[in-house]
Amino acid sequence: MKNNPLPFSKKNYQLMLIGIAIIVFGFTIMGMDDTLHGFGFMGLTLGPIVVLSGFLFEFYAIFYKTK
Repeated sequence: MKNNPLPFSKKNYQLMLIGIAIIVFGFTIMGMDDTLHGFGFMGLTLGPIVVLSGFLFEFYAIFYKTK
């Protein structure tokens, strides 16, 4: 067994960065909503779904095991 000072592998960190990008994209979608206070489809439906999928992807990235 090789001694790795980092708790995750390189692939885990790459997947985590993708997850963070998905979350940021979801918040960007929510901010792009043109209706008052963001109460349109993008602010109330699409953006939160994208953010939630980003957090689920983060859980996958954390629990991903390399072979």
